[in-house]
Parts: sequence; structure tokens; C-alpha cells
Amino acid sequence: MSPGVWHRRNVKIVREFVVARNPEEGSSLPYLVRLPLPGGAIVLKVRDVWPRTAKVYCHRAVEWPEDPEIVERVPVRDCRQRGGAVDLVLDRARENRSQFVFTKARGRDVIFWQSARTARQARPNVTVPTARAAGRELEIFVDVHERYPWTFGHQQATTVRRPLSAGDYAVAIEERIVAAVERKSLTDLVATMTGGRLRYVLADLATLPAAAVVVEDRYSAVFKLDRVRPAIVAEGLGEAAARFPSVPIVFADTRPLAQEWTYRFLGAALAHHLDDSLMTAVVADLPPAGPVAPRHPSTATVHVSGSGGQTTP
Repeated sequence: MSPGVWHRRNVKIVREFVVARNPEEGSSLPYLVRLPLPGGAIVLKVRDVWPRTAKVYCHRAVEWPEDPEIVERVPVRDCRQRGGAVDLVLDRARENRSQFVFTKARGRDVIFWQSARTARQARPNVTVPTARAAGRELEIFVDVHERYPWTFGHQQATTVRRPLSAGDYAVAIEERIVAAVERKSLTDLVATMTGGRLRYVLADLATLPAAAVVVEDRYSAVFKLDRVRPAIVAEGLGEAAARFPSVPIVFADTRPLAQEWTYRFLGAALAHHLDDSLMTAVVADLPPAGPVAPRHPSTATVHVSGSGGQTTP
């Protein structure tokens, strides 16, 4: 079932992104947008109907009008909160992907609506970070059973040994593990896979908000194995990716690069979890958007069961 479509009995209900005129006189934000989040729609005041040439400033609205003057309504493929933003994907060919970013500027909460084009124009020379992960010094838990553990000596992190139920390295918030990484050499990965244990390792990792397996080797090394058929390992990796899509298996070439990737992943996962928690609270505080009158039904969208399979015109 498409994420933008809900089914109630035998009626297909399409989620829609709706733009309406702001009935508030004299407002510098002349439009309202209705974001159909899975937990309930919210409404924002916006300066424009789409971020075409620049980011669009948004502000919380008081309420969705009872009888709005609708400017545009478009079916939604996906609309959901991720970290400190709401990702919106519309079901149309152009101007279909955008993001509502909830952030702070000069000490106050602000909301910007941006597309890939406007985000790129605003930050044309972005480079990958070279300092501490996610702007903070990490405390990384290391499983007590990990032999010769990484020390993260080149990164700004401290390590603490403790038992971990999943993974070899992890970060936590108030003692709750929010992300973990299982470290493997290629030899260990192959042994875990052929011994039938890899599925159980991945199943444990999949219970966490964020998790990954990092391999201290190249993917091309799989096809140079001589004690097991490379096709068996390649097939197992494909099956693992399909069965546990939330737990990627990353080949990081070398031990130092695997350690660096783990450090960046854990920092990013921790920051994302914190942003997501704060964003959930912000969204919950926004005014809910009331219902929108449905479009005129058509035989393509509404099917009423009955004798002779009649459809409502």
C-alpha cells in the first residue's frame, strides 16, 4: 500500500497537501499549508506556495479555517517527521520534494520551508565535518566482550566498557541505547554468516533506533575468498540487506576507516535522536489542522460494494 494512501473499508482515501489563503487580514504570510502527518495534520502560515527561488519563511498558525479558500491541493506520497524536519513528497512530476526545517535563529524558534534547489543555493560550499561528531564529545560504550577494541584516539570521544545486548559500540541517552555498531573483519563476517548467526545479530540490532554493521575490508574482497564460494557470501549479504533494511552492512576498507565511520555514525545517530525527540514535542504543540472537504468523488477513487458491483459516480 502506498504510504500516501489510507484504506477505510472499501473506500480509498488519498492524503493531500493543501494550500489555502490565509484569512488573517494584513498578514505578511498570505498562505496556509496543511501538512498531513501520520499522527495528525498540522497547519502553518507561509510566505509563498512553494520554495522555488529561496527558502520560504513559515510560522505557526492559530487554526485551519472552517471554509478555506483553497489555492492548491496535491496528493501526498509521503509526509513524515525525521529528526528536526518534516519531509514532504508530493505525487506529481515537478516541485514534488521539499522539507520543513524547525530550527533556532537568534535564540528563537523558526521554521523554514526549503527544496533541494533553495537549500543548495543557500549553502553552496558545504564540506564534510572534520572536527567532533555532531558538534559534541561522544561517550561511546564498548562491549566488555570486544577483544582489542577501538580506542577512538584520533576522535574526540571517551570510551566506557559495559555489557551491550546488541553491537560492539554504542551511544546512549540516560542509559538507553539509541544507536549501536557491530564491528566485523571479513573473516568474522563470513564465519557468522555461514554459521547461521548473522540473522540473529541483525535481528538484535534492528530493535534499536539506529544500528549498522561495519566491515574492516572492501566489498571486492568478498570475491577473492578461497575457503567459501564468493557467490554464497554475496547472496547472504543481499538477503541481509533485504530482510533487515534498517541495519546496513558497510564495507569501510580498513580498520582506521571503519573506526572513523563508526564514530561519525554514532554521533549523527545521537544528534538525530535528540532532534527527533525535540521535534516531536514541537509538532505536538502546533495547532491541529481540521478536516478538509473531500474532492468530488469519482469512479477512480471511490468504490461502494453492492449488488452488481456498482460504483458511486
